[in-house]
Amino acid sequence: MNIREELEWMEHEQLSERAQFSDCSRGRLRQEEPPEFDVRTCYQRDCDRILHSKSFRRLMHKTQVFLQPEGDHYRTRMTHTLEVSRIARTVARALRLNEDLTEAIAFGHDLGHTPFGHAGEVALTEVMGREFRHNEQSLRVVDELEKDGQGLNLTYEVRMGILGHTTGSRMPETLEGQIVRYADQIAYINHDIDDAMRAGILTNQDIPKSISVVLGDNHRDRINSLVTNLIRHSRSEQELGMDKEMFQTMQELRSFMFQRVYKNPVAKGEESKARKILQQLYEYYIKHPEKLPADFQPQLSFEGMERIVCDYIAGMSDKYAMYKYEELFIPAVWQVRG
Repeated sequence: MNIREELEWMEHEQLSERAQFSDCSRGRLRQEEPPEFDVRTCYQRDCDRILHSKSFRRLMHKTQVFLQPEGDHYRTRMTHTLEVSRIARTVARALRLNEDLTEAIAFGHDLGHTPFGHAGEVALTEVMGREFRHNEQSLRVVDELEKDGQGLNLTYEVRMGILGHTTGSRMPETLEGQIVRYADQIAYINHDIDDAMRAGILTNQDIPKSISVVLGDNHRDRINSLVTNLIRHSRSEQELGMDKEMFQTMQELRSFMFQRVYKNPVAKGEESKARKILQQLYEYYIKHPEKLPADFQPQLSFEGMERIVCDYIAGMSDKYAMYKYEELFIPAVWQVRG
């Protein structure tokens, strides 16, 4: 056996029968010949393909909740992705499921997010005339946009995990994909509390007692309560999920965050300006498609101008969107370079 085959054999020896085994993958969009010296399973290879992609690197400069916050300690899409990955891998390890598959899905789940967070999604929804869904865009990124239009050619299980990570989307078929769906909620609810406290719009005392009694009254305890309950329930009930009280409490916390943070004028006060920036960029490139980067030009003939302009703008980081806006719309003598 080569190293990949040894790793696949070890999965069958060590993982639960409910795990998604690497050698049982439904395969890739395009068949690939394995390298002569093969040392990675298909899901390990997918992790690396996402990690080394341009869209993954851009997550570092994409907004999570707060637009251009003052300070280095606020979350970005990159740090959110890493937190989701760690939570998901902890759960997968405890349930003896496939950590590599879990990590690959977590790495790829937010690649399709726009600049400026939710404001960017709203902006593209308005100009496109149909709802922009970041999970669908994430799948489009890995299938079609990365590597100059070739895509990353990921496995079916990773692709469907990425597509199904959001509430309201199709539930992933693998337990690993379902874990990432839970981990995403656990991560963003809790780190957004942390950031909201840093911004001065929340205190621990603001969180309803009915929530803190169940989850705890600090960041560490809240995450620990949710993660350990997910593990404990899933091990004892032989189905992935949380106890009823814990799940309801997590949903109550999510509703509280929508009320107090996600719609808070301090956190969202600049969003109308961010939307206008992206909408003006969209209108400009619709009128001037020749100004799109060279690697987007070939797709204009078969994808349609609106779709390609949307792809280009959705892929921008916050900083790059601001740079292009300044370049196109602000007189050079007024531009401020950081």
